[in-house]
This record gives sequence, structure tokens and C-alpha cells, in this order.
Amino acid sequence: MILKQFSGRRPLLTLAAALAFALPAAAQKPYSIQDHWKIGGEGGWDYLAVDSANHKLYVTHGPRVEVLDLATGKVVGAITGLKGTHGVAFNTDGKLGYISDGRANTVIVFDRSSYATIATIPAGTNPDGILFEPVTKTVWAFNGSSKDVTVIDAATQKVTATVALPGKPEFPQADGTGNIYDNIEDTNQIVRLDARSPKITATWAACESPSGMAIDLKGHRLFSVCDGKKMAVVDYLSGKLLATPTIGDGPDAAGFDPSTNLAFASNGDGTLSVVDASGSIYAVKQSLATAPRARTMALDPATGKVYLVTAKFGPAPAATAANPRPRPSVLLDSFEVLVAGHE
Repeated sequence: MILKQFSGRRPLLTLAAALAFALPAAAQKPYSIQDHWKIGGEGGWDYLAVDSANHKLYVTHGPRVEVLDLATGKVVGAITGLKGTHGVAFNTDGKLGYISDGRANTVIVFDRSSYATIATIPAGTNPDGILFEPVTKTVWAFNGSSKDVTVIDAATQKVTATVALPGKPEFPQADGTGNIYDNIEDTNQIVRLDARSPKITATWAACESPSGMAIDLKGHRLFSVCDGKKMAVVDYLSGKLLATPTIGDGPDAAGFDPSTNLAFASNGDGTLSVVDASGSIYAVKQSLATAPRARTMALDPATGKVYLVTAKFGPAPAATAANPRPRPSVLLDSFEVLVAGHE
């Protein structure tokens, strides 16, 4: 690739200089926490999504979605009036976005300029992961409790299909050619769906309780983060499990940066695992200290920066028969975004 790039010039480039231009994953400088963006407010959270073209970060935050300016970290808007948000997806038209409102069993369509709600579409029970599929121009809401996926025509904003799944779905990814991949958490599987049919066309083994998923479109790989401190690297053309590097504990989200061939896992133990995906070894090259419970993330492909969210917590309430493992309460106004990057 280097020789082809410089084939029209005189051969003045030294080997050292050529390697410097190549910037392989192993030569990247370590990631560090570069900033803390205070959001405040109250309530829990789930996934983040980067709208790189418009330089915005969307953070699901209980009954609302916060919108932050990526240049300043300031909150510039919010989509409100929801019940319990999970994920955000973007139409390739640059105008519309979609939110899975899990507690309302709906998908919210919103305007990315005004943040106004355009439509409310019924989904299955507890829609969680969500994506926009560019070939069919459909929105896919993966319903955690009803164990199926709601397919929505983006043009008409109408439900066109419901596809049953073999278990509880988690985070999905699309390959841009009409295929969608999704982690099935309670059966330790990955399913491939044909967006045109729509139907399941393959089911593959993953690792234990897969949740977050990232995709490498050029290398045809999926990166699923799992319990047991493992990341499952899968060839999505064959379904073959290529590697299971050891990551941090309690992961919930994943990312992949095609410019550096680095895969990421954000972990509840307060670490960000950085995996070298440039070859066949998949070595963990860094475990960056973040913050406890900072287990969801989004990556901006334009800058390589990783955004994570967390908060401070009070004591957990007493366990009851109805809630044997109660979560600790989020302390008021402690919610924040952590910005990780490298020089």
C-alpha cells in the first residue's frame, strides 16, 4: 500500500519514514482520559451514539436523550417526554434519528436539527438495540423481552415485519450489504438476518452472554463483548470464531476504529480494553482506567475518540423478594461523559 501510494514519486522515502506513515496499531500512542463533561440530572442510562457528520453525541439518560456538541462537550439539546431510553440510530439522510423507548414499547422518530419528535411507532416489548439498515432503508428495533425484532419502513414510518429471535437480543450491527448481525444474550449466540427477506439466515456460537457488538467492514469481523472477561472475534462471512482475547470484567459495549484497527470494550470494572485487531493475534495492548460502571461507549470514527458515561452512586436499597439484587441509586447531578483519546 505504501509503495503504491508513492509510486509516482522519486524513492526518497526511507523505511523508517514509511513505517511512520503507516501508523500500525502497535505504534499508536496509548489512550488516556482527556476530559470529563458534566451532564448532571438524575436517573440511569444506556447506550451512546455519535453523529459524526453533525458533530453531536447522543446519550440515553432515563426518560430523555441528551445531545452534546462534540467540540465543546456542552449539552445543546434533548429529546424529552420519553419513558426509558436504550439506543439511538441515525438515518443516512442526515435528517432523522430513532430512539428505542424500552419502557414505552415504542420507537421514537426525531428531527436531528430541532430534536422534535416526528412520530411514535409501536414496537415489541422493551425495544433495546436499534439500527438503521441502509440498503432497505429500514429501522430495526430489537425487543429484549418479547425476543423479536420490529422492522420499520423509514419512508412510511410503519411496521412492515416482526421477526422472532431464538433468545434475548442485545446490540446489533449492519454490514452495509443487507445483512444484520445481533448478539443473543441468553443463548450465547450471534444471528445473521437478511434485511430484504426479512429472516434469520445463520446462527453462530459466541461466548458467554454477549452484549455489545462492533463491526469491521473491511476485515469482515464482529467483536462481541461477553461475560467471563472475553471478547469474541467472529468472521461474519463464515461464522468462524477467530479469537477470544481477555478483556475487563462486566463489559456492555464495544467499538472498532478502522483507521487504527483497534477494537474496544467498555467494562463495568472501570476499564477500557484496547485490542490490536490488525493481525490474527488480537492482543490486548492497553487496559485504560476509566471509572466504575462506565460500561457503555461510543466511538467517533472521525477522531478516534471514545466516549463513556458513568455517575457516582449511593448505597443500594435493601433486597426484597421482588428485587433480590437492587441497584444502588445514582447521586443527583453526578452523571458525566468521559472522553478517551490519544495524541
